Amino acid sequence: MKKLFIYIDGASKGNPGKAGYGFLIYDEKKNLVEKSGGFLGITTNNVAEYFALIFSLISAVKYNPESVTIYSDSQLMVKQINGEYKVKQEWIKRLYAVSKSLIGNFKKISIVYIPREENKEADNLANSFIEKQNSLF
Repeated sequence: MKKLFIYIDGASKGNPGKAGYGFLIYDEKKNLVEKSGGFLGITTNNVAEYFALIFSLISAVKYNPESVTIYSDSQLMVKQINGEYKVKQEWIKRLYAVSKSLIGNFKKISIVYIPREENKEADNLANSFIEKQNSLF
């Protein structure tokens, strides 16, 4: 695959609260090639957003794309990754470092902020993992 388009989201009910992440990977023809996510336990929405980024990057490597565009509705994370905001929290610094390391695996990559309305599928996926966990108790 030459190009990948990835939509990511992290969600937390309570912030901190029960959290999940989700991502969807599309090819250059807009075909869905992968959909994944998971439950993260109790954490913040910012941590969940970083986990969505990290797991999507790990998954994207196997497709060996020429370019990757990642879309997120987390303005904070996008601006931190793109160097516009500093990372202040220690836990986020670790996730940031892992993210930057994984980003180095790609020849061409961009991480773009999109409004929440344009990221509903990833948001629904992230929240579905929280709901599945809630149904177990």
